[in-house]
This record gives sequence, structure tokens and C-alpha cells, in this order.
Amino acid sequence: MLQQLRKERLAPEVFDLPVEKMRAGWYTDAYFDHARSTLLADGRHPRVVVQVFQKHHAWLGGMDEAIAILRLCSHDPDGLTIRALYDGEAIEPWEPVLTIEGDYTTFAHLETVYLGTLARRTLITTNVVEVLRAANGKPIIFMPARHDHHRVQAGDGYAAYLAGQITGSEIGVTSDEQASWWGGRGIGTVPHSLIAAYGGDTVLAARKFAEWAPEDMSVTVLVDFENDSVQTALAVAEALGERLWGIRLDTSETLVDKSLWADMGDFKPTGVNERLVLKVRDALDAAGFGHVRIVASGGFTIDKIRAFERRGVPVDAYGVGSSLIRGANDFTADVVMTDGRPSGKFGRRLRENPRLELVK
Repeated sequence: MLQQLRKERLAPEVFDLPVEKMRAGWYTDAYFDHARSTLLADGRHPRVVVQVFQKHHAWLGGMDEAIAILRLCSHDPDGLTIRALYDGEAIEPWEPVLTIEGDYTTFAHLETVYLGTLARRTLITTNVVEVLRAANGKPIIFMPARHDHHRVQAGDGYAAYLAGQITGSEIGVTSDEQASWWGGRGIGTVPHSLIAAYGGDTVLAARKFAEWAPEDMSVTVLVDFENDSVQTALAVAEALGERLWGIRLDTSETLVDKSLWADMGDFKPTGVNERLVLKVRDALDAAGFGHVRIVASGGFTIDKIRAFERRGVPVDAYGVGSSLIRGANDFTADVVMTDGRPSGKFGRRLRENPRLELVK
């Protein structure tokens, strides 16, 4: 179910922008810097309206950050009139999401930066919304941090959090940086590396982790280290009892779990598949560990989650990684008015959008 979002904006200071570099045009496509320099050399200061849009059904992300860029990095922020939609709003193809009015020479150098911000954050927000909807309200662990540069973590994590607010579903992120803009914390399971550090003994690693973990931490353990997820899940559950929140299945797409070796022939046996989840669930229930949740990860996409949900596979949460940062959702900015007169290129014009609100 989609939620009614609160219309509040994050303060510009939250984003920790490299203000001086942005103001100097350091991150700007050179042609915008050249255009600005040409106007200044000619003594021309056109008052323009710039209109920003994209071409898909999407969920808006990055708007507060884009506004912060304009407010902190333009050469006359008080001279700009900004109207914008809010982060998390549903947007239509070609719908204006932002207009900027003012002396073009004061903000021409920022187009590359605010468009890139909107493109990245809207892509992530939209992808995560679609995954959360596919999961029918089950929690999602946002796991792309290891697949991308560390500098994108804070904004991407906030975009994922925003998707959770849109759908009213639980979303967890895996690093504190991803959670930093809303004051959350990263979450995680007992990793393969810790198991390896205990000589490949999953039960010992799980015990030591549970001894260290704060009481309010939901202890979740990877159980595929020895490629025997059923027996490992049972051993971990026996060792940790009620302290165990869940186990995580993460079998590689190139492997067949040991519990399936005798079953092969009429289904795709590799990776985390329906038959493996059912075997683990049945084994846990039969042994009296019905409280232990199953988290499924490893190559999960929107389509795979939809297939699992359609077939009623008993997964309690999904870990999703690189598929959430793939794709494109590009934004375009056009000067559509100059000194009070229409000036857009052929096919582009000022489009009124009553949903835009004045940014104060």
C-alpha cells in the first residue's frame, strides 16, 4: 500500500556538499562553464526559466539534494525562484519536476550536478519501490554497497529509505553511511568471512557473534558456507535457540546445495531456488524452530522476487544487491523562457504544473 508522504525537505547542510568546487564549476560539463563565461564576457545577464523533466513513470528522488546544490552553490541563491516537487512523489513522463528562474549566469554551472543527482536518486528510489511492491510487504535488505563506489552510499541509502516510506514497507541498509541522512544504522548478517575466520565452522562463528551482539540485534546467520544449507541451518538453530532471528540462504548460482543432489531432474537446482527454501523451512519447522526466519539473497531481481511471491515460497525477507542500482532514469533541463519570452528549442516549451511548490 502506498503511503501519504510528509511534505518536508531535508536541510541543505545534510548533504555535506563540496560547495567551493561546485561553485567553481569543478563538476560541470565544460560547455556550461563556457556558456557562462561567454555571457559574462559579453556583459549579458539573461533572466531565464529552466524546466526539468524525465520520460518515465517513476518515483522522484534527489530533489532535496538538487535544491541544496542550487541554494549553496549558485552565485546568487537569493535571486533564484525555485519551484519543485517533493522527494517520494510519483511522477509522469514529461512532467516538470523543477523550475528555476533567475539570472542564468548565477546557476548555469550547476546543471550537470543537479541533473545527475536527480537521475541517480530517482533511479534508486524507483527500483526499490518496485522491489518492495514485488515482495508484498516483506522486508528488503538493500545490499548494493559492495557493487558501487563508497561516495554514493549516503544518497543511495536515503533513496532506498524513501522507497520504504512510499510503500510503508521495511527496508534495511547495510552500512551506517547509507543510513546517515535519516539517523539510522546499518544492519547485517554473520558473513562468510567471519565463518572462514573460525576455520569454516558456521556454528562456532554464530555463537561468538551472538555473544558479542547487542541484545536488540536480530542475529541472522549465513548457512551456505559448506553448501549444506539444511543441516547447517538446523545446527545453528540448535546452538542459538531463541537468540537466532533468522538464517540467510545465499547459494551461488553456479552451485547446487547438497540437500538437492538427490532431487535433480525436473527443476533448475542451482542457486537459491524454491525447492531449497522449502527444504530448509520444512526442516526448521519439524525440529521445532518455526520462529527462525528465512532471508533469501544472491542474484535476486524484481522478476525473481515476483516469481517467488506468486508461488508462495516461504521467504520472510529478501537481500537485493546490484539489480537495485542498474538501469537509467535520465533528466533533462531546458531554458524555456528568456527575459519573459518563450525561448525553448523546437519541441520544448514551458509546461505549467500546479503540483510544483515554491521552495522557501
